[in-house]
Amino acid sequence: MVKKNSVTRRDFVKKFAIAAAGLTLSPLELSAKGAENKMTKSPNLVYVFPDEMSPFAMGFRNQYPVLTPNLDKFAAESLVLTNAVSNYPLCSPYRAMLFTGKYTHANGVIGNCTPDNPWELSADTTCLSDALHEAGYSQGYIGKWHLDQAKEDKIDKTLASRWWDCFVPPQRRHQFDFWHSYNCFDDHLDPHYYAGDKINERVDPKKWSPEHEADVAIEYIKNSKGQRDREKPFALFVSMNPPHMPFHAVPEKYKKLYKDKDPKELLTRPNVMCTQEARDKYGRNWAELNVNDYFAAVTGVDEQFGRILDCLKEQGLEEDTIVVFTADHGEMMGSHGLMYKNSWYDESMLVPFLIRWPGKIKPGQDDLLLSVPDLMPTLLTMTGVSQGMPKDLEGSDHSTILLGRGGDRPDSALYLNVDPDKPELGKRGLRTHRYTFVIDRSQGNDHGEITATYRLYDNRKDPYQLKEISAEQPKVIEQLKKELNKWLKKTKDPWGKV
Repeated sequence: MVKKNSVTRRDFVKKFAIAAAGLTLSPLELSAKGAENKMTKSPNLVYVFPDEMSPFAMGFRNQYPVLTPNLDKFAAESLVLTNAVSNYPLCSPYRAMLFTGKYTHANGVIGNCTPDNPWELSADTTCLSDALHEAGYSQGYIGKWHLDQAKEDKIDKTLASRWWDCFVPPQRRHQFDFWHSYNCFDDHLDPHYYAGDKINERVDPKKWSPEHEADVAIEYIKNSKGQRDREKPFALFVSMNPPHMPFHAVPEKYKKLYKDKDPKELLTRPNVMCTQEARDKYGRNWAELNVNDYFAAVTGVDEQFGRILDCLKEQGLEEDTIVVFTADHGEMMGSHGLMYKNSWYDESMLVPFLIRWPGKIKPGQDDLLLSVPDLMPTLLTMTGVSQGMPKDLEGSDHSTILLGRGGDRPDSALYLNVDPDKPELGKRGLRTHRYTFVIDRSQGNDHGEITATYRLYDNRKDPYQLKEISAEQPKVIEQLKKELNKWLKKTKDPWGKV
């Protein structure tokens, strides 16, 4: 449900005002004064978010034996959030929450954007990129977008296979002035991108998509072709599709690193259920999980991310750039006998989140329950765009916590799995530091009566969520229901109360 009084981009432009470091200067003006006072220069932002990246598939987490030397090094230089949450662990809903600072029912993207679904990101919503643009930033978007419906007038009919893909016209790009993107397409070894303002301005690089996207990102950072205004700070979003399925679509040089590994050596989390019993129940076995290729893709993403970091350093931009590495959701990869995403388990709902800003953010770890809508106000404040933010954001600004100055910490994060056809059904829940709590509403009989199934896990005593304890903890259930009701009210959820 979208609020009737939501601020449009046009309203935002009229009312826009900015304050950075207590000054009434725009980031563009601050950037121009950088030579006089480096402390007032607005930082650049590089936001890299591969798709379906497990929060545990990084070497420094010591969960899987996966090779990620660049992320391991980056983690030592960054603040690592161990409880960053993908509130609705699905591609389009994550992206809509990221760019609008609002939860699903307020931003209108209640499921994945497909040709058959009527929802997509509204062109009138003031997004993170709109705010940065009005504050004087140059902006680039590279890779997967997945916020448009593949309508007939936006489909590139010269492509034999489109997989929900479409051309995104300039008026729907939310002020990204450099665009090298596609909506949704999963052929990682033969990708394509729309790089101009017309549908026929397509690029077919014949290269693994993360490698090509790193190439384009490096060119953008170097500004080798005048992609951005060198006098302005820049914000660059790089959305890599791998390690998203199909897992086998990864270059051989990465596959070789895991070729001789038994999947049982790789899937070391004790909640992985790939026994014969699990195969009988879930229809999968070890070989069918394809973990070798999934980890190969993770290692490949790591290498390409490392190239982007190297470029920032070579260009002398490392100190002046906020770099975020995260993901839109995780990957179950056999845990609890499940694959892919859109689940309340940690493997799906938690995401990697590493943020580096040399001299401003102290490296270390933090268990902050960071939700996706929190990212827009947090990043805008850190870049100096605070007073001009829309007033109807649902996310919270946690910039002071990231900067080591303290602040109010959330006690819980919302979990959503929306049934678009029957809004009274679906799943809602909470992730707290101690518990994962889920209510699953379904129509349980021929009379159409709604039944509610509760699930509760004690993440402190049972970190792999192996034992469901709702029947044993009625008082905890009642307490968490009260907390969930606060979220349902805040986000104007059609569930009302539980």
